[in-house]
Amino acid sequence: MKTLDSIPTSKLERASKLVGTGVKIGGNYLKYYGKSLINQEEAKEQLDQDNATDIYDGLKTLKGSALKVAQMLSMERNILPRAYVERFSLSQFSVPPLSGPLVRKTFKRYIGIDPESLFDSFDFDAINAASIGQVHKAGIGSLELAVKIQYPGVAESISSDLALVKPIALRMFNLSSKESEKYFQEIEEKLKEETDYNHELSMSLMITQKASHIEGVRFPKYYPQWSSERILTMDWMTGEPLGQYTKSDFPLEIGAQLGQALWDFYMFQIHGLKAVHADPHPGNFLVSPENQLIVIDFGCIKEIPDSFYTPYFELADASCLSDSRLFTEKLYELEMLIPSDSDAEISYFTKLFTEMLQLFTAPFNADKFDFADPEFWEGIGKMAEFFSQDQTIRKMNANRGSKHFLYMNRTFFGLYNLLYDLKAKVDTQRYKRYLSN
Repeated sequence: MKTLDSIPTSKLERASKLVGTGVKIGGNYLKYYGKSLINQEEAKEQLDQDNATDIYDGLKTLKGSALKVAQMLSMERNILPRAYVERFSLSQFSVPPLSGPLVRKTFKRYIGIDPESLFDSFDFDAINAASIGQVHKAGIGSLELAVKIQYPGVAESISSDLALVKPIALRMFNLSSKESEKYFQEIEEKLKEETDYNHELSMSLMITQKASHIEGVRFPKYYPQWSSERILTMDWMTGEPLGQYTKSDFPLEIGAQLGQALWDFYMFQIHGLKAVHADPHPGNFLVSPENQLIVIDFGCIKEIPDSFYTPYFELADASCLSDSRLFTEKLYELEMLIPSDSDAEISYFTKLFTEMLQLFTAPFNADKFDFADPEFWEGIGKMAEFFSQDQTIRKMNANRGSKHFLYMNRTFFGLYNLLYDLKAKVDTQRYKRYLSN
């Protein structure tokens, strides 16, 4: 794969790259308008493929926040057209890595010496390159290590990247600039945490120590002495990437075993630690030769305040869904209904959230839940289709919901999709055995 000797870091360079991508998209639409006169369905499919390819190719050289957005969108497989999901999924695994000289320069800047001087062995060819950093294999003594190196300029470009992306997001999701500011601030804060490897190190040490007793889950050991704000060193873990594993003809009982471990791990974090690994895409998990789940990235951790946790799970309880007074109270508490709502908006959104929560909270209200159930996913698909076509919601104020929904919803959407891929039927209550330890 071609390597990169530099990454656009200035606001002008990055904006110019996006403008160039926009010109390509404009050309794609001109071709679409001509072809649609002959076969509209085929022309639309080709448009999605061309746009997804051009957007991804533009973002992959920018790396950082811009590419992270693509990675997040690749998890929304029930909302985006398939072409976008397939292309954006490459941001988890297939991104041009930094060249050897740039790797050496970056490592020395943050550790103080060349990698080959610190380690007994160091492979300058990246094993994996994603949105924020890339991973190299190293060795010292008997230890096999994974060394994650952050791309230059990523942390410094977060604010400017989001400023470039914001107008597109406002248009896509029918948001007003002023009232949506809390959501963009939340995204910016989390992205800044993800680029602070000292923060990731502390979160990794905390969660792996406290969750070490969960059956079927393994974690690498982390090495503070070989880490810094832009370098993170941990054990090299042997296993098959989860996304690759779920595409194989795996035994259903192993899928169920892995799915149960995944569910227990997430519920333990949410209910036991009030802090959760909020980036559950396949690139962050491996399946060991012993069929255990290996968690290898703790860059995005969402801490859950009690002021959100309590009403969130009260709202998810079936008894609340059947109590209209309590249900409405929780909607206001979680900012899903807001004081300025008109009677029409209150009626519309109350009905909408009732139907949505009855569907998405179904796993919480059953002792066992089959995440491969086609009716569950058909319901999600129909709801996504409704959102994409409903004209009423476009005329109403869509700025609603606590800022904490952003990463909590991302967590559950990602978790549900992974459990679907594993064809897992899980005991939804088993995690409670780990809370008292």
